Order: sequence, then structure tokens, then C-alpha cells
Amino acid sequence: MLNRGGTSLQREAPALVVFVAPQGENGARVHMLTEQDGLVRALAYGGAGRAGRALWQPGNVVKVRLTQRGEGAPVQVSGELLYGCAARILSMPLALAMMQSACVLADATLPEGEPCPAFFGATLKLLSFIGYSPDVAEQTGLPNYIEWELALLDVLGFGLDLSCCAVTGQTNDLAFVSPRTGRAVSREGAGVWKDRLLPLPVFLHDPTQAGSWPDWLDGLRLSGHFLARDAFGQRHLPLPAARQRLLGRVEKLVAGAGNT
Repeated sequence: MLNRGGTSLQREAPALVVFVAPQGENGARVHMLTEQDGLVRALAYGGAGRAGRALWQPGNVVKVRLTQRGEGAPVQVSGELLYGCAARILSMPLALAMMQSACVLADATLPEGEPCPAFFGATLKLLSFIGYSPDVAEQTGLPNYIEWELALLDVLGFGLDLSCCAVTGQTNDLAFVSPRTGRAVSREGAGVWKDRLLPLPVFLHDPTQAGSWPDWLDGLRLSGHFLARDAFGQRHLPLPAARQRLLGRVEKLVAGAGNT
């Protein structure tokens, strides 16, 4: 909860809008990621009006004023736009898909009211990159998104260990990940079991390697496996539709490139 003291609270802070839905005649339910309070759910009066719709869009960075009259009372929010990501990428389908997936995953998995300053910074960096450089994000931005998903798994307590081989302990020639433990496995360590392991794209353990579209697809499938199993499967939920659409779009791009 934002307010644990039972008294009125007011706070100003930058926030990343991750979810918006109508509430009543002219209001909106707004979910935001903040540095100090983590995920915050609030009510924006007038949020469904013309000015409110432009402000409260997933992907936008907003300077918010949060007000809560007492513990248990609804949080009310007003704000001003700092950076509009959504409007910049409407004509960029892959950049838009990455932004939508990131917002939905953050909203669906992060616990309300728990600070996550490092992850807030990582999310702000990702959305700023997508919005400021949508052309670059369309062409080479997918590794940034995949690394963000791995950061999300880590903050949720399901982080992968890609530092060394789980079998031999070696740090070179890492090529697979155990779908059960989330630990890296080298080619030598995989042995006859390699067909049961998930491919580990080289860009995830060697920052000097940019990777290619097939590598990025493997990376998306890798993080998706653990999101589906740990973040959503434990609650008997499927991966959100926005995340599945992103995967489908990348699969089509890879298939199309292979047919050219």
C-alpha cells in the first residue's frame, strides 16, 4: 500500500504508465511503475476526457501527483506529460509490440507497492530507447527488450544463471539453458541431452556479439519459457496476448527472412 500511516499523503514523482482503463463516466484507472512505490494503481479524474486520453497512455512517462486521504483509501493521481512514447511509434509495428508487451508484463507480474528502483530505471531506459529511436528499435532493438525480460524475471525472483556451465563449471562455449533450472550449459556439458535444452543465444552471454534475428527469436523463446512457467504458470495463467503477439511477429519476420 502507498499509505501505511493512516494519514493523508501527497507525493510527486516520475512514473511510467503501464495500464489504463475507463472508470465511471469520465475517469480512468491508471496503473503506473514508480521508483519509490513500485507498481501503483490509482484513479485519474477526467482521465477519459480528451486531454486525459493523451496523457494516460501506456508507455508514457508522466510527472504524477499521488494523493491518498488515508490508509485503505483509493489513490488519486493527476499529472503532466514528460515524455510521450506511444504517439511516436504508432507506425512502427515491432517497436509498438515491444512497448505494449513490456507494459502488460510489468503490470501483470510486479507486486503492488514494492519499490524496484533498478528495474524502474531499466524500464525507463527501454521505453526511452524505443520512443526516441523507433527506427533503430525496429531493426536492432529486440536484444534490449529480451534483456529487459530477463531483468523482470530477476526482480520477480526467477532470475537465470548464465554465468557458467551447470555441469562442468566452465565459462566458455555456453550454448544451452536447462529448462528446469534456468542455468547455462556448455556444449561439452550438454552431451546427449542437448535436444532437451533451450538454445542460449550468444548475445546474452557475450556482449561483443550483436546476434541475428534467429538468435533474437531464440532469446525471446528463452525468456518466454520462464515467464510462462514461473511468472504466469504458477498462477495458472497464460502469457498475456501482447507478449504472444510480439513472439508471433518476430517468428514471421524470421520466417520471411529465410524465404528471401
